[in-house]
Amino acid sequence: MLFNLIRNGFSFETVIIHILVILLMIFLILPVHEFAHAGVAYLLGDKAIKYRGRLSLNPLKHIDIAGALCMLFFGFGWAKAVPVDPRNFKKPKLHMGLTALAGPVSNILCGMLGGGVLVLLGHFAPFVLMTKFGGYLMIFLSYYISINVSLAVFNLIPIPPLDGSKVLFIFLPDKAVEFCYRYQGYSFILIYVLLLTNALDGIISYLSGFLFDFCLFFDPLFLG
Repeated sequence: MLFNLIRNGFSFETVIIHILVILLMIFLILPVHEFAHAGVAYLLGDKAIKYRGRLSLNPLKHIDIAGALCMLFFGFGWAKAVPVDPRNFKKPKLHMGLTALAGPVSNILCGMLGGGVLVLLGHFAPFVLMTKFGGYLMIFLSYYISINVSLAVFNLIPIPPLDGSKVLFIFLPDKAVEFCYRYQGYSFILIYVLLLTNALDGIISYLSGFLFDFCLFFDPLFLG
């Protein structure tokens, strides 16, 4: 995506905003998502995850260099996957699904937190939003909410290895789950094709917009 911005002659300010948005995702949003996976896995019985270094909000524990560079230059990427061992779960399929679901749920909750800050400022300190600092704060929180809900929606797509697939596996027979895991490598190709062809843009945009409004649903200032 950065290549496209530069090639299409976007302003220096636009490029800087793009870079800051990516840094926001890498250092503030993805660590919470991955920590949620690790935390729920730990609570459900995978105590060893504490010693794998991922039960942390430290962004450096979760950054995948290749994934971060892809986010910067191409608009999509990834963090390090949390190494969960389902053998430590009493109900492996169910608990893996709940562990996977924790990531998107954490993003929705963070989006609601960002929305709550906007709501409180809008109702109790609207003069702050009218200042230059307040304008930047609104932009930051809007991006924060938007990225969180978009990440939640994308990860809930039921295609391996996305989180939604493991939630779907709760309801599938074991043979179907084994089949999906066996051919999971081909799923990456499918995901990249869907992203590059923008085939998912419509549904992701619609659901992300719905969740964005949900994060602000109690605020007449932003929903009119």
